[in-house]
This record gives sequence, structure tokens and C-alpha cells, in this order.
Amino acid sequence: MPTPDNLTPEGHRLLALLTTVVILWVSEAIPIGVTALLAGAGLIMFNIQTPHDAWAPFASPAVMFVLMIIMFGVVLNEVGLAQRLMYHLLRFAGTKVKRLSFILAVGCTMMATVFHDATVTVIMVFAFVPVFMAMGLKPHQGHKLPKFFIILIPLAASAGGFGTLLGGGRNPLATEILYVFTEQSPKFLEPVVIGFMEYMLIQFPICLLTALATWGVLWVIFRPKEKELVGVKLDYPGPMATKEKGVLIVFIATFVLWFLGDLTGWHVSIAAALAIAGFCGPGWISFRTICDKFPWESWIVFGAGVSLGMAMLTSGAGMFLAESFLPVLDGRHTFVVYYGFGFFGSFLSSLMSNSAAVALMLPITLPMSEMMDMSPMAVALLAPMTTSFIMLVIGCPPTIIAYSSGYFTQVEFVKVAVPWCLALLVVCTLAVMVYWPLIGFQ
Repeated sequence: MPTPDNLTPEGHRLLALLTTVVILWVSEAIPIGVTALLAGAGLIMFNIQTPHDAWAPFASPAVMFVLMIIMFGVVLNEVGLAQRLMYHLLRFAGTKVKRLSFILAVGCTMMATVFHDATVTVIMVFAFVPVFMAMGLKPHQGHKLPKFFIILIPLAASAGGFGTLLGGGRNPLATEILYVFTEQSPKFLEPVVIGFMEYMLIQFPICLLTALATWGVLWVIFRPKEKELVGVKLDYPGPMATKEKGVLIVFIATFVLWFLGDLTGWHVSIAAALAIAGFCGPGWISFRTICDKFPWESWIVFGAGVSLGMAMLTSGAGMFLAESFLPVLDGRHTFVVYYGFGFFGSFLSSLMSNSAAVALMLPITLPMSEMMDMSPMAVALLAPMTTSFIMLVIGCPPTIIAYSSGYFTQVEFVKVAVPWCLALLVVCTLAVMVYWPLIGFQ
């Protein structure tokens, strides 16, 4: 095919490779881990990236953080904290599928506004897996009940990641890009600074809507036939063992370090690495056990997603997609423009990290917003919201973590995630058009 004028040859080859890789991932024609390795090799083979640039993202800070977060889940399960958490959750929510799933969806979304959505996902997934195993519902056997819960958890967590500045890196990144843009724009007398509480007032209430919408969409299109978790025993797990107390203390200390990230300047992976040392050093769990139980294939797939996302930025393919798609929205109704911006953000976030998607789209959409007489502030804060909704398993750490459980395939995930994404974009677009003017945010 001829290369478009505004697309580099490297970008053209990348889009061809990306199309092939996505087809192989979704169809699972060959093991997805093998496809992930071929993605890195393909970037080199077709002269899209140097060998270093192609493989380095497999060990990027985000990928290493996901590695350690998944290890957290293995630790939770092995020392018994996951089962203890599930005991208390079932005591509170009961074993009725409808009530339990509703409380789970709202709880995951609300927790993800403060904690990293990957952390929320790994805790809840590894709490539920032993329950399904005890019910005889093992991975790779096609049972719908565990599929429903294991897909609900990461989608609900992702739906809350934009609620506060603590929820994910894309949130402070969007406010920073907005600050730089308004500082350089002649239409603004001074740069726009959005603080922690203001950001929370603008975004957090919308998370309540995304939580309800997430549960509603999955309940409508993927409702299990079971009405109750049958055969689940609520036996008291007894007093906490020493290793449980030790792991819990390390977890709490890790959360404290994450909260103090602005003061320490530490990347989130530093606290995670210290936590792994805290788990293994006193002998509460062996590192060999963690490695033996770790789902390496899913982690390699996430690394490939980050590598392809970086190639989208450096090859010009991402800019080409933005320049081709976004001008189509010029002159459309406000709803169509916001929804279009949101869909483009979700599309990019499905192929790369949500922070990379925000970094790619805002330098294009913010100038467009001024040309279209729209609010740059609204467009900027729409980006971290809509990049939370993804359509492919590779799109974000929570979905990779859930996929590593083995309870659903990529095709099954896409059948749920695409309508979920499209529905939540409608919810958020309407919320932006109604709620933001009510609080004076234009």
C-alpha cells in the first residue's frame, strides 16, 4: 500500500505489524506470549526500532512495576491474606451473586480513585480465585461465573483510576500538559493550575456513575446463570499468623510510601521492590515460590504492549492517526466532539499505556479545542477519564493481571470490553456536559 504523505515509512510498517499482532493476540492462533516476543522481534526486523529501543520497554518502569504488583498477588494468596479478605467480604456482601457483584464493582472503583488500579485488581482477583477453585470452577474450563467476576474486577478498577490525582500517572500528567499549554497560549493571562481538591471535585463524582455503569453493562451482557456462590464456606480463618501480620505491615508501609511519592520523589516501583524484600527477607515467603507461581506469559504481553506503544510515539504512527481522525470532529455537535475525543483516547489507551495516550493526544486536542472555541480545561481533564476505558487485554495492568488468572480468553474479554467502553464514554460525555457546568467548570 502507498505510504500517506503525513506518515513516515517506519510508521507505516509499524501499523502493519500492529494490525498483525493484534489479530494474533485476539485470535490466540499461537500462544500470546510467543506473539508478544514476535512483536519485539518484528520492530527490529522491519527496521522500525533499534534492538535496544525495541526490547528496553519490556523492562520499563511501568512494566517492572506491574511485575512486582502481580508478585504482590502471589504473596497475598500464599500467606493466606487473600482468603481472609474474601471471608470478610462475603460476610459483608453475602454470597448472592447480584449483591456481591454490585458491592464489588462500586468498591473496586472507589478504591482505585486513591490506590493504583493494578493494586486493587491484584488484591481482589487473588481473593476470588481460591473461592472459585473451592467451588470446582478451575481456569481454562469455560465457566461463566468466574469469568463474570474476574472481568468485572479490572474493568471496575480501571473505571475509577481518574477520580483523584493519586489514581494514576495520567492524571497529574494531564494537569501538567494543561499548565504548559495555557502558559504558552495568548488567550490565557496566566497558566491554569488545577490542585488536588479541585481535581477531585471535578472528577470524583463521575466515578460513582462509572461504577454503576460498569456493573450495569456487565450484568446485562454477561450475567451468570448462578444466583449464589454455592458451596462457599464461611469458616472463621482463625487469628492472623505471624507471616500474615508481617506481610500486612509491609503492605501498609508500601501504601504510605506511595502516598508520600511527591515528597520522596521515588518512582512507585521503588516502594514495590522494597516490599518484595520485606516479604522475602524475614522468610514469610520464598522468592522461588513467587517465581514458580508467577504468570510470566501475561507480563511479557504487557511488555510488548508498552514497546509497541513507544514505537507509536517515536515512529510518527500515533501522530498520523491523530491528524487523520480528530479533524473529522470539527464543526460537529458538542456531544459528538467530546465523544470523539474520548473514543480516540480509549483507542490509543488500548494499544499503549494510558499515560502515553494522554501524552500523545493532548498536544493535538488542546490546540484543536481553541480553534473550535471549546474549553481547553474540559478537553484536558476528559483525557485521563476516557483513557481509563480500554478495549483490549493489553491496554492496562489491571486487565493483564486478571487475564493471568486463566479464567477468560482475549476474545471473551473483547466481547465485553468494547460495549463497556462505548457505554462508559456515553456516560462520561453526558456527565461532562451536565455536571461540569453545574459546578462552574467550563
